[in-house]
Amino acid sequence: MTATPGLGTPQLASPDLLRSTFRRHAAGVAVITARGASGPVGFTATSLTSVSAEPPLVSFGIGTGASSWPAVAEADHVGVHILGEHQRELAATFARSGADRFGAPTAWRDGPEGVPVLDDVLAWLVCRIVGRVPAGDHRIVLAEVVLGDPSGAGRPLLYHQGRFSGLRD
Repeated sequence: MTATPGLGTPQLASPDLLRSTFRRHAAGVAVITARGASGPVGFTATSLTSVSAEPPLVSFGIGTGASSWPAVAEADHVGVHILGEHQRELAATFARSGADRFGAPTAWRDGPEGVPVLDDVLAWLVCRIVGRVPAGDHRIVLAEVVLGDPSGAGRPLLYHQGRFSGLRD
């Protein structure tokens, strides 16, 4: 391995290296929801990816130690919500361990297939889970879009350098 002028010292692969690298990667913010045995569950995700247009598929990652994992592991359907700049607090609530994610002030309703649908988001989808792929301490969930609404107004919320922020022109 040769050093590249102007760059720091290369580090061996580690969880810290991965976290430090991806703090520099700006990502859109989504909330994934599902109906669990004891009620709605959800979590903030920055790993949402469009996988295929035909059929319409998305993917996201979830840690197997996450409080939402047991419900997502058993669910047939999930909700995918694209958050807007105005929803920093909502993103933080769904990212916080032990938070009452569906209590006030979170506005939501029971949607198609029993999936919790959040109000006032930029877009939402209801998706049928078609696969759960082991990936280290996570699972990559593949889900086929069943229906949705992309008509919300506003600009997307981003996650960068460990915080939620908006786009700048």
